[in-house]
Amino acid sequence: MTRGRGYALLAAIVAAVVALSAAIYVGVATDDGTQTRNTRADGRLPNNSAAPASTGTWVGTWSTSPAGAEPGTEATGMADRSVRNVVHTSVGGTSARVTLSNLYGQSPLSITRASIAVAAGSGTPAALSDTLRPLTFNGGPTVVIPPGRQVMSDVVRVVIPSDADVLITTYTPTSSGPVTYHPHARQTSYVAQGDQAQDTTGTPYTERSTYWRYVTALDVLSNESDGTVVVLGDSLTDGITSTLGANNRWTDVLSERLRTEIAAGRDLPRYSVVNQGISGNRVLTDGLGRPADNPSGLNRFGRDVLERTNAKVVVIDLGVNDILRNPRLADPNAILDGLRTMVGQAHARGMKVVGATLMPFYGHRGYTDQRESVRQQINAEIRAGRVYDAVADFDKALRDPYDPRRLRADYDSGDHLHPSDKGYARMAEEFDLETLKGSAPAEL
Repeated sequence: MTRGRGYALLAAIVAAVVALSAAIYVGVATDDGTQTRNTRADGRLPNNSAAPASTGTWVGTWSTSPAGAEPGTEATGMADRSVRNVVHTSVGGTSARVTLSNLYGQSPLSITRASIAVAAGSGTPAALSDTLRPLTFNGGPTVVIPPGRQVMSDVVRVVIPSDADVLITTYTPTSSGPVTYHPHARQTSYVAQGDQAQDTTGTPYTERSTYWRYVTALDVLSNESDGTVVVLGDSLTDGITSTLGANNRWTDVLSERLRTEIAAGRDLPRYSVVNQGISGNRVLTDGLGRPADNPSGLNRFGRDVLERTNAKVVVIDLGVNDILRNPRLADPNAILDGLRTMVGQAHARGMKVVGATLMPFYGHRGYTDQRESVRQQINAEIRAGRVYDAVADFDKALRDPYDPRRLRADYDSGDHLHPSDKGYARMAEEFDLETLKGSAPAEL
């Protein structure tokens, strides 16, 4: 073989390898917890023209759990409309990628244009014009997501600040059936008629929404974070009674505390914090439908915790709804077994688990002395160290010292179950940041 032919053959082999690699890293996958990253298994970036030149660690800066199919969208979905989701970051980065879900769709979801931008301010659909970037999928502007699947965008170079609002916009030209959504966002997002994904003024976005639609995660390539803390919970984590648009969920306050303490020089893990709360969520029981609306903690643990980007620690705050929403008296041992199953799954991935005690609910319409007894039995096991690696004692922090069955009045939103903004802040203050250190204990 001549030298020229040898070089030609070598070039052809290299080209074939590159093409195969690109095909391998297309980010469409099932939405049941299987890997969906446009990165290699070792966390490095694929050969992608959008890949950043800078270095850092991929972490989750924001995420949410798909909770169900949006009522009223069965026939037309979001046809010929642009959805501008507003999400709030935990940490910053120099590049980004977005995950979109069609978990509850019954037909393929066609997205012909999508974009990301830093918001011009809080409470606005307007973007900082120099930050708006088109999102691509395997190098192209369009993607079709089959029912029950999710897709991760290509990496895009854009500076994402910490503690900032980011606009993630999708345009769907045709009907796609039920919209996969998260109903209790506690954040105002926006909708416009037609393809307005590249708009920076915000003027076309005349419709407001308190839902997140399609988008389930925003990852960043970060120089300020080395991993992700994933918080799995119910409405107490979802922040259902916190002030709309104020980012007063207890996880938001926890993220701010962690950033502040690290900036002050405290020796703590440099972690982002993402919120996987679903209002009404239970450890053991799914909602109705296929796939199930409001899937149980056990059902969604793989997708919402184990497959979050670079997850290092999981915080679990679940169990109250298993007590309150059970028409019969809940079995505390069954709830505890469910919690321990999730702990075992986390340990198998090397993740540390911090668990919360269950907060009081005296005065709520579901309260009975028998249900209070179940809560106390579960909390006794948690405090004794027989469930989690470490404990956040939210019960002790927020209960009324004169009547431990109820929330302290200034921590109560008024429904005797969910905290006020002050109560959510108290939860974050109670959380011992030192418990984020270390990894899963070695199995004996």
